[in-house]
Amino acid sequence: MTTNQKPNYTLPIIVMFFLFAMISFVTGFQNPFGVILKEQLGLSALQSQLGNAANFIAYAFMGLPAGMILQKKGYKFSAIAAVLVGLVGVALMFLSSTLEGNDTIFSVYLAGAFVAGFSMCMLNTVVNPMLNTLGGGGKTGNQLLQFGGATNSLAATICPVLVGYLMGGSLQGLTLVAARPALYVAMGIFALALVVLILSKLPEPILEELKRGGKKVEKPTLAGALKFRHYVGGVVAIFLYVGIEVGIPNMANLYMTNQLGMDTAVAGSLVGAYWFLMLVGRLIGGSVGGMVSSKTMLVTVSTVALALILGAIMLNAETTIHVPFIGVDAPLNIFLLVLCGLCTSVMWGGIFNLAAEGLGKYTAVASGFFMVMVCGGGILPLIQGAVADATGSFMASYWVLFVATAYLLYYALIGSRVTRRDSSEKEIAEEIKEGVMED
Repeated sequence: MTTNQKPNYTLPIIVMFFLFAMISFVTGFQNPFGVILKEQLGLSALQSQLGNAANFIAYAFMGLPAGMILQKKGYKFSAIAAVLVGLVGVALMFLSSTLEGNDTIFSVYLAGAFVAGFSMCMLNTVVNPMLNTLGGGGKTGNQLLQFGGATNSLAATICPVLVGYLMGGSLQGLTLVAARPALYVAMGIFALALVVLILSKLPEPILEELKRGGKKVEKPTLAGALKFRHYVGGVVAIFLYVGIEVGIPNMANLYMTNQLGMDTAVAGSLVGAYWFLMLVGRLIGGSVGGMVSSKTMLVTVSTVALALILGAIMLNAETTIHVPFIGVDAPLNIFLLVLCGLCTSVMWGGIFNLAAEGLGKYTAVASGFFMVMVCGGGILPLIQGAVADATGSFMASYWVLFVATAYLLYYALIGSRVTRRDSSEKEIAEEIKEGVMED
């Protein structure tokens, strides 16, 4: 008598957690590295954000191809390819620390950040559905995704603290050489993940479905999804949200280290506190998510974020406050920006849920296009840098994020409304028939 034993995916799940963490860890490099390169190469505020821009703009190029690769080649192939690309990207960033000549150093570093962005996009495309699959879907799959999100936030907290510590407390004479240990860690984890992925057997539901064939149906297109006005508004909201999430700590780090002359380790710890509060916010959001609607949650956090950003702009650095969980005195305006982490933590989920409402068969293709819009995390900080250069004030650049956050509030209140005018009468009838949208 034979029994079918359920495969043990413990090791692959652990690897996915590490990869989930690596997404934010490698992405987080661009913030402190921008501070280092600004000092090493004498860059402007805008130029210091180009590495971050390259990392996120890569999503615009790779978002849709990453989904196509996953669809045709499956999880294992896509994950291995993403890790290999990530190794190349981090290796290029490391190579830039060994070179001479400002233009050469900066060019190679930007290339590394861009290639690393391809990897982060591919990993984002793979890790979320893979964890859900390894958990068997349902509540267990969702639980794995929540744990994965927690490791992502934890790595985002560690990265600026670690690199800030490696920077040694002062910007004078600082070069990328100081940050090499962090790059060693990244390459080591990527290499380990590569070996484990090659040796692991992963479920491949997409490939199995292709082998079975099945009834051929017309694939929903992005053009169809874009007929829904609340989805289009959500696409804009996601673009702006990622820019807000990244722009808040990035410009705060430059403000603290360049304008206020703060110790780089302390500045890194304050930036790390922002990401830690995002972790706290996600845990809180997950706890109350079953009782509070996405609209209410997004309205609340957008309103609070607007107040915090406005307060940070209006206050000066002379007003300080003791930050208990770090044990340092910091400018009150920086503390207000750190508190924004509680607000940005739940914005992605709220926007996604509101934008996906009533999309029916277009949900999958619409979700894929969201990944392209992650490029906002590179573009908004660039605009902030340009404003900082033009005005000579880092804090003035936060007006860009204030306006972006105001749009999120508008979207939550008005732009997210689903109306019958969002699609043709024929499409509405089809959705009602399928039970996706109420009549």
